[in-house]
Amino acid sequence: MSLTNQQIEQFINDGYVKVEQAFPRQLADQCREILWADVGCAPEDKSTWQKPVVWLGEYAQAPFVEAANTPQLHRAFDQLVGEGNWQPRRSLGSFPVRFPTNEDTGDTGWHVDASFAGKDSDPNDFMSYRINVYSRDRALLMLFLFSDVGEQSAPTRIRASSHREVAQILAPAGEEGLSFAQLSAQLSATTQCPEVFATGEAGIVYLCHPFLVHAAQINRESQPRFMAQPPLFAARPFELTGKSPSSYVPVERAIRNALETLGDENS
Repeated sequence: MSLTNQQIEQFINDGYVKVEQAFPRQLADQCREILWADVGCAPEDKSTWQKPVVWLGEYAQAPFVEAANTPQLHRAFDQLVGEGNWQPRRSLGSFPVRFPTNEDTGDTGWHVDASFAGKDSDPNDFMSYRINVYSRDRALLMLFLFSDVGEQSAPTRIRASSHREVAQILAPAGEEGLSFAQLSAQLSATTQCPEVFATGEAGIVYLCHPFLVHAAQINRESQPRFMAQPPLFAARPFELTGKSPSSYVPVERAIRNALETLGDENS
């Protein structure tokens, strides 16, 4: 099933689209078994759940690769990013597994994921990586739900339409862009955006504009939450000028719309 025109317009305007049954629940179950084996505690023994969040790395086993490459997701990638404009995922990660807690985990701030290393970026410091108005190297932010996620079980928080504000912040910085830290310091401009929770059943995937402002939160439920947040990598740079209006893909259209709004405000 392809995305509807309404879903594509929602992506352009709100910065995200929720893809139901993007991969089978059976795959989610298989992947959780693998993740539980690595998380360092027992599923049935809550006394072993000692950490509020456990970060797990890339997973390239068959169930993960299959979940990331269903025909439905590939069609959606083509529709949002453009056919041939994205690279297939050969793994999934990282996985922040969030266990029930009342403690601040210290990683719940609003942010936009950085996508490339600048000349002065430190490979060991993600806050020094950069984002530019062309979304260099990153086509989409994706949220893969591998467990059922309700409003109390640490759903990712999304600021709907915040990608438009971010595009306007990034535009003056051109190709060089801003570092993760520099952009984060300016995200107060998005506080008026409606807040949405990325909830749903295992097998749902949220496909998000790469500029979408989002944040984690603590898990107030009784069971851990399993979710992957990989990028979809771009196969070629996005273009914001020089093409016919109908040739721009939705990721580009969203950026262009934001910059046209900025131009109207400054005229």
